[in-house]
Amino acid sequence: MKEREGLIVSSTVGILLLAWLGFLLHSSPRFPGSGTGLVFGIAGAVLMLVPLAYPIVKRIPFFKARITPQVSMQTLLTLHIYAGILGPLLGIIHTGHKFNSVLGMALTAVMLLVVVSGLVARYLLTFVTHEIKDKLLLLQTARGDLDSAWGVLENSPAEMRALPKTPVLAAGLASLGIELPVGGPAGEVLRTAEGVADLEFAIRTHEVFKRWASRSLTLHIAASFALYILLLLHIWSGIHFGLRWFS
Repeated sequence: MKEREGLIVSSTVGILLLAWLGFLLHSSPRFPGSGTGLVFGIAGAVLMLVPLAYPIVKRIPFFKARITPQVSMQTLLTLHIYAGILGPLLGIIHTGHKFNSVLGMALTAVMLLVVVSGLVARYLLTFVTHEIKDKLLLLQTARGDLDSAWGVLENSPAEMRALPKTPVLAAGLASLGIELPVGGPAGEVLRTAEGVADLEFAIRTHEVFKRWASRSLTLHIAASFALYILLLLHIWSGIHFGLRWFS
């Protein structure tokens, strides 16, 4: 279920980004103020307000106690995700690929930033966290195997002499796919140690990415605040300067 949800969300985000790039091929300056453009704009604005329900219910006990018995947090999160993507998609359609005002360009840029940062925080960060947990379990098993192999090797002094005298060089050659012809317990120790080193390197790499990806949640929240401020300014400017549809 989660894999299918991730595929649907990723595909929709891809469509959103491609729709934004449509300004390279198409522009309709009169569409945003037309009747159809207005419908898309209002629908997009309403959908962009729906994601507010999830953080409000999650962080305010008063609402959480009264809403969660009828609507689960998982359902609210699903609405948060899909409305948070469909709203900006309708917003892009509403623009008619007319990016002439600073406010409009800022709103579009922040809107896309909110969607992308939310995607990273929800799916990529979760994926990396699970990968780290799985690799830590494998590493624990591999270290146990290495201890066992090393114990067997210590009881075989003749096999100890089969170990390479320059382990750094041996590891470098192994990374290039060139393995030294070492068999028996010594070879088992080398192969197991190489597997342990690969797992440790993979875990460190994933942890670096996790630290960077975890910042996407903070970015997502900050960008969401900016989005709603810009959205209110956009609505105010549309009303203040008049809608072409009524002229």
